[in-house]
Amino acid sequence: MNHEKDQQHTLKRTMKSRHLFMISLGGVIGTGFFLGTGYTINEAGPIGAILSYLAGGMIMYVTMLCLGELAVAMPVSGSFQTYATKFIGPATGFAVGWIYWLGWSVTVALEFLSAGQLMKRWFPHVDVWIWCLVFGVLLFMLNALSAKAFGESEFWLSGIKIIVILLFIILGGGAMFGLIDMKGGQPAPFFSNLIGDGVFPNGIGAIFITMITVNFAFQGTELIGIAAGESEDPEKTVPRSIKQTVWRTLVFFGLSVFVLAGLVPWKQAGVVKSPFVVVFDQIGIPYAADLMNFVILIALLSVANSGLYASTRMLYALAKEGMAAPALSRVNERGIPMNALWITLGFAGLSLISSFVAAETLYIWLLSLAGLSAQIGWITITLSQLLFRKRYIKEGGKVEDLKFKTPLYPFLPLAGFILNSIVLVSLAFDSEQRMALICGALFMSGCYIVYHFFVKKHRAAKPHEEESYMVLQKQNER
Repeated sequence: MNHEKDQQHTLKRTMKSRHLFMISLGGVIGTGFFLGTGYTINEAGPIGAILSYLAGGMIMYVTMLCLGELAVAMPVSGSFQTYATKFIGPATGFAVGWIYWLGWSVTVALEFLSAGQLMKRWFPHVDVWIWCLVFGVLLFMLNALSAKAFGESEFWLSGIKIIVILLFIILGGGAMFGLIDMKGGQPAPFFSNLIGDGVFPNGIGAIFITMITVNFAFQGTELIGIAAGESEDPEKTVPRSIKQTVWRTLVFFGLSVFVLAGLVPWKQAGVVKSPFVVVFDQIGIPYAADLMNFVILIALLSVANSGLYASTRMLYALAKEGMAAPALSRVNERGIPMNALWITLGFAGLSLISSFVAAETLYIWLLSLAGLSAQIGWITITLSQLLFRKRYIKEGGKVEDLKFKTPLYPFLPLAGFILNSIVLVSLAFDSEQRMALICGALFMSGCYIVYHFFVKKHRAAKPHEEESYMVLQKQNER
């Protein structure tokens, strides 16, 4: 009886524009930003690093424009999984949905583990697994309460990160140009660290090598599409959130890398654990290491929070499409797919155990898939937009009736598809990332086989995708 009651409930559109914006921004500003920028500066050189982040930002911008058109026309929690199912093919939608769910579930486990290890700085005698349990319970409660509660928590977690980044840009920029005295009476470097060893000290080819790392650093912005299914008035909130996310991300990343490269010599940037700690220490901010430890902890919990939400909604969408157990599509009176949430958190817990038991095999494979999943999502977004617009026009739709349009069609979406595909293929040339490509190819192949031999027949008896397409038709008729 309760199951029937649950089935009648639906997701609630309670998230506001500010929630949508912070969710996508929070998914981007993670440990890769605070810890990985030093590697990029060291590999590509100061100017090369800035160019790498600008290029990565442009790929993100094009991808988000494509997502904007799709999400406004068809605001569903399945996002690009639903679009892939409808416009590319159900087998592709099945494979994309499962690898994305798996990727974020493992990411949640990784963030818990990293957060627990950070807590050892202040509580050295408390085991890491206890902190993993504490953070897991906390984020579960936030996600189980309501979509609005999740959005509100992510708003404040992301807000802390943004305040620290702005503080860093202002104080670091002031020290770089001599407006703020540096510790020990060091002279202001101005542009000496940026161009002292030439524009490209490691050659221009180093930029392309770091593009893999940089492109992964921008991933998380696609969460806008997933959250669109529970946002108020998506026609207005989605385009606004995409525009705000893109330009603010570019500003935050671009200026932060500029200041970092200006204050930390590029040869040293890849050696230190966090270049942000070095800069705060140079400026003379007390407890700089503790401050950044706290900020990185917030970043980890923010990404885990977003990851738990994204993977839960993806599992829910797969169930709605007949690609997962029907019980996972049940929603309670608060608009939360609790079964999907439990399964996702449970899998994250199993992934966490594998980090202790089978760290050198299973956990490495899972992590490789996690890094790849968002890139596959980005490729899916650009291809889905190309095929969506083509079908929309073929079925008599007028482009001017679309509430949000990707400009310069088909050139911009095609450029996004090609550039994202190049980033994916380039993993084969990086020995550290090659495992991700191999694991991803095997997993996707397995998904296609499972779909054609087991899922296809079941879905044929119960068509699940018509409901999603009706949403699209209703949106277009407005």
